[in-house]
Amino acid sequence: MALLLAEPGGWLRRFDAWLARPLTAQQIVLRLSLYLMLFANAPLWLQLARTGASPGLYLRSALALAVLLVCGMVAILAFTAWTRGMRLVWWLVVLVAALAQYYMLVYSVVMDPGMAANVLQTDVREVADLLGPRMLALVLAVLALPTWWLLRVRIPPMRPLAQVGRNLALLALALAVAAATIVVSSRELAPLMRNHTQLRYLMNPLASLYSTAFAVLEPHLMRSSELVPMTEGAALGASHAAPGAKPLLFILVVGETARADHFGLNGYARDTTPELARREVLSWKSVYSCGTSTFASLPCMFSPLGKQAFESRKSEYENLLDVAQAAGLAVLWLDNQSGCKGVCERVPTASTADSLAPAQRARLCEGSGECRDTAMLADLDERLAALAADRRQRGTLLVLHQMGSHGPAYYKRSAPEVKRFLPECRTEVLANCAQQELVNAYDNSIVATDLFLGQTIDWLKARAGRYDTGLLYLSDHGESLGEYGLFLHGLPYSVAPDAQKHVPMVAWLEPALLARRSLDAACLRAGLEAPLTHDHLYHTMLGVLDVRSPSYRQGLDAFAGCRAGASGSG
Repeated sequence: MALLLAEPGGWLRRFDAWLARPLTAQQIVLRLSLYLMLFANAPLWLQLARTGASPGLYLRSALALAVLLVCGMVAILAFTAWTRGMRLVWWLVVLVAALAQYYMLVYSVVMDPGMAANVLQTDVREVADLLGPRMLALVLAVLALPTWWLLRVRIPPMRPLAQVGRNLALLALALAVAAATIVVSSRELAPLMRNHTQLRYLMNPLASLYSTAFAVLEPHLMRSSELVPMTEGAALGASHAAPGAKPLLFILVVGETARADHFGLNGYARDTTPELARREVLSWKSVYSCGTSTFASLPCMFSPLGKQAFESRKSEYENLLDVAQAAGLAVLWLDNQSGCKGVCERVPTASTADSLAPAQRARLCEGSGECRDTAMLADLDERLAALAADRRQRGTLLVLHQMGSHGPAYYKRSAPEVKRFLPECRTEVLANCAQQELVNAYDNSIVATDLFLGQTIDWLKARAGRYDTGLLYLSDHGESLGEYGLFLHGLPYSVAPDAQKHVPMVAWLEPALLARRSLDAACLRAGLEAPLTHDHLYHTMLGVLDVRSPSYRQGLDAFAGCRAGASGSG
């Protein structure tokens, strides 16, 4: 110690020399696995403590999970235990673990296949919302030492045949120890993993690697690439050919991250929806989503299959937009988000900022390229006119995909002039904000959605002389705002709280459209407490658009019970 103190920098040189000691690739894999178990799994150990297990059971379970973590990582990394070209691979594994730990700690997410799919679908704007100095500090805390070590460690050369033998022995040892641990600890682990399924998706980076591989490979290996047609027999119903019938103009707004219990229309203590209330819309109180993320919910809600069949499907199916287009309607998907997740692949599409004039872009969009949802209404007439004229004469379905309340930067989702609830959280690290500031920022984003929906209804009203008009709004999923220590969304559906699944659904139907579809407004208003899900969207839309299809199911049409003489659209 005296020598180290007397010689400035001596300890650093000695530590560097220790890091540079020669190690075989197999020794590196083992030490890296131990390091990740110790320093990249804080969320797992914290969640294990929250299970309420006794101290003795906690220690036994933690020890078993630690051994399984190390064995799992050794088994995977054994395939990379070569003397050349693997340093970058090992460093990337540590980077993945560091990033995963940060998001699991800060936002209480788990790295299941759905979350991995969300990560793979994330665009540059969403990534920018998640970056920050705290993220950099916590990631570097895990990454710094392995980076230094991997740059300095010497790996003696070894004959390829000898490397293969050592790698196979390492793999066999890891699997044997894992199997023995499972046998010895099954009494503790079996009920623990069955009752707390989220634990398996906190085992870092095993969960991240497995879930990412599953998200990438599952569509190719477990589902046929063949598209199952649903458009056969699709046709427009009698209302389109009635004497004097005007073309239909219907807007379907796909909301983003909106919670039903934060809509003033649904009884929320705050008046977050004054514009909708003034327009006497219909608001259903008990609607539940298909998934807890855009990636899961968006394709599911447009599918004819329903949640259960959609999640177990072996092929991809045509969806609501395909059927509406095949029936003869003009269809346009206008996106202010990160894409349609495959829903709009076969119909005309546009992005919000595509045709905005510089002055409009300056007023409605930020420097990052993100635009307010109200920008979707700019030049909407021109977008409508660009669709095929013969189809527009029959009717048009416009789908507007919102930015809505996308987090964690909720404060960016509302313009300064509509911020009614202050102060608000203005950081991406939500746990650093007071709960009320976080709720304020989120509620302001709901106020912005309310304003956008009100303006969209007014846009439709202004065109009622030429069209029969209507609007349906439905959010893709909800959001956790710190309840139970959870933030954002994307938890496995079976363990996700209602906050991530209970979504708002709002409709505005002008009198001419109600009459055209023989709908009783009083009847609709009396049924707003009826339990609905995303499964109802496909059939409700076919019903209100009067599109005939063999895939239509009257029992899942939310409006069918209020339609005079309803006999289905099939």
